[in-house]
Amino acid sequence: MPSVAKRALKFSVAAIDRVWAPPRGVVVLIYHRVGARSALDVDLPVEEFTAQIESLSTSRRVISLDDALTQLQADSPAEPNPIVVTFDDGTADFADLAVPILVRFGIPATLYLATDFVDRGRDFPNQGKPLSWAALTDVHQTGLVTVGSHTHTHALLDRLSPSDIDAELDRADDLIEEHLDVRPSHFAYPKAVAGSSPADAAVRRRYRSAALAGTHANRYGATDVYRLARSPIQRSDGMRYFEAKRDGGMRSEDTLRVIANRWRYRDARV
Repeated sequence: MPSVAKRALKFSVAAIDRVWAPPRGVVVLIYHRVGARSALDVDLPVEEFTAQIESLSTSRRVISLDDALTQLQADSPAEPNPIVVTFDDGTADFADLAVPILVRFGIPATLYLATDFVDRGRDFPNQGKPLSWAALTDVHQTGLVTVGSHTHTHALLDRLSPSDIDAELDRADDLIEEHLDVRPSHFAYPKAVAGSSPADAAVRRRYRSAALAGTHANRYGATDVYRLARSPIQRSDGMRYFEAKRDGGMRSEDTLRVIANRWRYRDARV
């Protein structure tokens, strides 16, 4: 989509938020890459990422995913609405560029890791260099990074047999436990594509939570924690639309993204 069209879309979506204010709840943000080394809209310049993390630090609203799940199940909503920072995949820039900034501002984050890329040193699509296990150990030891599962090979779980689903999840969990000495308790569906019924059951047996997309706040008392909504942060957001997503807005943008992704990933397996 051309940048002019993207800006027009975001402007229109933000206008809708001014008419229908976003509901209260826990906001979960998705980051993918930092460094702007690719043309991907989810690959943010360091300066932009730094400004966003500084803004989140100033807000004093960022909490860990585990604490957010506790808030979602509490009798009374938190004030102000909490924010959770998450990353997908496990590219090297997470350790090299993102984590030093997170540490500088004391921001906790969850990394959903696709373990096959790390274990075999296999590049992610669009020139995404993978983390090493050594680097992952270092960032985990900061005490700010929780490592969750993003499957082993980044497989779409709605297209696999029950035995293959179990293999994907178990292999990822075993590798994370082997290298970090902790069993992951959180999961994110690759490409935010929800799994089949067997996948849903397998995920619920293994983890405390599972994440999709959604671009809206997770409402208190009305959220299935195995269907957590997350708001993807894009280079085209700038600070204006980043702040809107930080506050639980821009939901209509996700509606259009879901329609586009159904077509885009119709024949994909990973």
